[in-house]
Amino acid sequence: MTRSMTGFSRKDHSAPWGELAIELRAVNHRYLEMSLRLPEELRSLDPAIRGLVGKKLSRGKIDLSVKLNSTRSSEENINLNEDLVDQLVSTATKLGDKLGGGTLRPMDVLRWPGVVLEPVKDLESIQAQALSLIEEALTSLVSSREGEGERLEQMLRERTTAITQLVSSTRDRLPLIRQNIQDKLRGRLSDLDVKADEGRLEAEIALLLNKADVDEELDRLDSHVTEATNILKSSKPVGRRLDFLMQEFNREANTLGSKSQDAETTKTAMELKVLIEQMREQVQNIE
Repeated sequence: MTRSMTGFSRKDHSAPWGELAIELRAVNHRYLEMSLRLPEELRSLDPAIRGLVGKKLSRGKIDLSVKLNSTRSSEENINLNEDLVDQLVSTATKLGDKLGGGTLRPMDVLRWPGVVLEPVKDLESIQAQALSLIEEALTSLVSSREGEGERLEQMLRERTTAITQLVSSTRDRLPLIRQNIQDKLRGRLSDLDVKADEGRLEAEIALLLNKADVDEELDRLDSHVTEATNILKSSKPVGRRLDFLMQEFNREANTLGSKSQDAETTKTAMELKVLIEQMREQVQNIE
């Protein structure tokens, strides 16, 4: 299934110990790149989280943010680090004596890092819930990317159909193009009132027809359309293969334009390049 590389997902969970919030943002990237922002209590989950993301996604720049807001129940007492409090008070008293004044307010002490002891948390339970919530967020993100991927796939199929039509109309015109090349050369000779050697003339016509021959380019364009259709049917990530195929499409369109011997074929080559560029821009969004 075709997937976009862009998407967003958010999942929240509330429990007696607090609230968890997971945010996932994904944008285009050539490879899979992850940026994780985790609270201190969940930093040990970094390898496990990367493993979960790697199983679900293959390309894109992934920003994953985990927020943990702990709550304290009304029944829980506020416990202090008594040793640290004693050190703070002693140090503040000494400084006050040296500086000739100054007091340490109780709220200043309570705000000091490490003075208020956090209640012991069931980290194992919190971490398990975090991993479960991240899996939910990833599933939601993948669903979002698949929805956008369906739109991109539809656009690509419309463009490949248009390419097939342009190739078919050009192929139908080939006999006329070849006849025009012969008529143009014979007309120039007639204008010059020069009698040419028929054998030499036929050889010159054959050379011009060979230089203007675009059968191979048209066949390759048809082949690329078939390949694109097959790639889009794949259940694996297809972005890289399509990106390479766009280069091949563009090469054939350029050659078709350079070999063109009439305005209509030149116009077709330009239309092909527009279609291919539209496809190439969207392929950059596909995983």
